[in-house]
Amino acid sequence: MTPLPDRYCPADGVRIPSDSLAWRCPNCHGPLDLDFSPTPAPLKSLTGRVNSLWRYAETLPLASPSVSLGEGRTPLVPLTDTVSAKLDFLMPTLSFKDRGAVLLAELARRIGPRRVVADSSGNTGTAIAAYCARAGLACTVYVPLGTSAKKLEQIEAYGARAEEVDGGREAAGAAARRAADEPDTFYASHVHNPYFLHGTKTYVHELWEDMGGRLPDVLVLPVGNGTLLLGAALAVAELYGAGLLDKRPALWAVQAAAVAPLAEAWERGADEPTGTTPVAPTYAEGIAIPRPPRARQILRAVRDSGGTFLTVTEDRIRHAQADLASRGLYVEATAAVCWAAVREGALAGKSAVVPLCGAGLKSGLAR
Repeated sequence: MTPLPDRYCPADGVRIPSDSLAWRCPNCHGPLDLDFSPTPAPLKSLTGRVNSLWRYAETLPLASPSVSLGEGRTPLVPLTDTVSAKLDFLMPTLSFKDRGAVLLAELARRIGPRRVVADSSGNTGTAIAAYCARAGLACTVYVPLGTSAKKLEQIEAYGARAEEVDGGREAAGAAARRAADEPDTFYASHVHNPYFLHGTKTYVHELWEDMGGRLPDVLVLPVGNGTLLLGAALAVAELYGAGLLDKRPALWAVQAAAVAPLAEAWERGADEPTGTTPVAPTYAEGIAIPRPPRARQILRAVRDSGGTFLTVTEDRIRHAQADLASRGLYVEATAAVCWAAVREGALAGKSAVVPLCGAGLKSGLAR
């Protein structure tokens, strides 16, 4: 079996062995990156490969998975003449988080911990629970009090334990981190563990293949912890670096106006949020992250791409969700934020793709 690449801290260079259960830098406590610089296969080489995200094997830090549920290869459908939607809510657990969860579960299976823990506002938890079930791993998911009953039901249906934590999304994360420091525990963190990002990047590899070796002018992406955007930035760098992409797309990051620490930092021209941005309730619970650990990386990725940040109000989110449903696409409110940001002309004729990240059945209509 091919050796796993090591993780390292991008802030101070500390290296973490591939089989270690350490989940963050021991010095600065920041998230880790992966020492992995793959070369994607040319377009013509993909013909006849497995019809899942594992067709991009050259770009993935794990090979020959045993826990796959056929995730990936989601449809791309037009919304307008210039804007298309990628239907990632058609994944096995009904959200894009399967892309990263399958890599975390496969990594955990190979390391062999006593249990896996995760924290989530819902979709990551359901994905980790499903793939841990597939891998035969005991799993506990810490979720904020008030998480959608349907998401809790889904987590428990997979045999995982859902622990509701009073105090919101950050309190759930703190509870998971305390559990993660217990012996023989694998923390399946979609934020701190870089394997998750190397799963989400397949979103862009699929776009590139389905668009015949190119990408749109703009990738519009929802941002809370930024795992889809950072994965997209990885894929763009891989494809462009290999000479398989003539032009890099701009990354447009979308936040709910109610919880927009990164957009606020962007407006100030700052490298990171202040940590004091006001927070209000939002329909977009999946991106309601007041202090994203990879904030500096997210802001830098958007800046380097020539992109921007956009925010959307609760009314615009609600109307965008209803509009997508009227087109036959029933997604949760968080999944509607990108369409909310661009459906009224913000793109000015540029071509773009928006991700529809989670199914409406998970949380219902915003009312």
